[in-house]
Amino acid sequence: MNDDHKKKPVPVVSRVSGDTLIELVYDPAKRTTALAVSRFGGLWNIEQEVRIDTGETLIPYSAQNNLIVNECVLLPSHPVEYGLKRELIADIRAFLHRYVDLSPLFEQIAAHYVLLTWVHDAFNELPYLRLRGDYGTGKTRGLITIGSLCYKPFFASGASTTSPIFHTLNAFGGTLVLDEADMPFSDAKAELVKILNNGTVKGMPVLRSVINRHKEFNPYAFKVFGPKIIATREVFQDRALESRFLTEETGTRPMRPDISIHLPDSLKDEARELRNRLLHFRFCEFFRIETDPSALMEGVEPRLNQTALSLLSLVDDPLLRKDIQSALIAQNEDARSDRRDSVEGHVAASTLAIFQGPESAFASVRDITHQFNVEYGSEYGRTFTNKSIGHILRGQLGLKTEKSRGVYVVPASERAKLEAIARRYGLESDSQGQPKSPTIEFS
Repeated sequence: MNDDHKKKPVPVVSRVSGDTLIELVYDPAKRTTALAVSRFGGLWNIEQEVRIDTGETLIPYSAQNNLIVNECVLLPSHPVEYGLKRELIADIRAFLHRYVDLSPLFEQIAAHYVLLTWVHDAFNELPYLRLRGDYGTGKTRGLITIGSLCYKPFFASGASTTSPIFHTLNAFGGTLVLDEADMPFSDAKAELVKILNNGTVKGMPVLRSVINRHKEFNPYAFKVFGPKIIATREVFQDRALESRFLTEETGTRPMRPDISIHLPDSLKDEARELRNRLLHFRFCEFFRIETDPSALMEGVEPRLNQTALSLLSLVDDPLLRKDIQSALIAQNEDARSDRRDSVEGHVAASTLAIFQGPESAFASVRDITHQFNVEYGSEYGRTFTNKSIGHILRGQLGLKTEKSRGVYVVPASERAKLEAIARRYGLESDSQGQPKSPTIEFS
């Protein structure tokens, strides 16, 4: 007997192997799992065992798996002809509209995001969806409704321990649907932030310490890339993390009277029918999906273009694409405004102002501190010291300081970096496009 036949079958949830797509399906009536296999661009079979080019024999995960049985992870039952893309999106929107009150534009965004989840691994970067608002404003309902249509949605709470979240994402992939994502600061929250920070870019696993059965230290790389839909009450303090979200503010208007107080039992069956059609969409379209460079936005930060481009590439309607781009640009301007009005932004503006003086070959930390306290000290209700401003210059802004004639200065060699920081923080520009401080023009 050769080595290939000695290999044990490998239980899988999904696999892309060459031009073959393999997806786990679950029949809730029969309580059985199987593999839906597409080898020819949309044609498919239901199989219990699949041999692939690597020599592996793949079998479905057990139907007794707790995540499947308890509906922590939702799966399609079998592929169903999806029709036309515009019809599928219209039916997704109609489903969302029946059960959750979203603003018209976000309803469109959410419908296209559902579609994106089913082909997300054709892209290298992804955005996240977020519902933000106080308790009782429909966030959880929104998560359940949108999440139930997504690709292998895994429902969890910020109050959950993080170990099963890491293991489930690593084994199942799919879409993390996370409620209460801004739970109070704790080790668990720090671990969730790692998932959110690393999960937008393909090939950025999270390393975690694992001790094997031989008591050996053996760090494990957990794959966390994939779409995520979260609910929070507040913003994240980490601005880089904030930039990853497409956000709907909940509770800003009365709920539509046609929406039922309770989600009906029929929602599960309707959602499964749509997941079945979305599975067929994946089989038909996965290898045709391409990033559309024409969807790039001008005048926004590169990160926003990187994360939003996957979603925009799936939007065929040029007017809708323009509306989404306008909303994203406005979100980008809000973020720039927040940065500009932050303590780091004020320190950057003060440093730029000092570089305009007669000693513009450098900017002393003492003079920057004085400029900062004169311009902004009243906003903070205290006077900043040279030491604290120096810490912000080096730690938050990444500017080098050095000692010159007994005082610490930002040397002229840092000016190009300072100008780049000024653009990132949304500081004003003069007619030549150079950054300037709010009080002194940058020539």
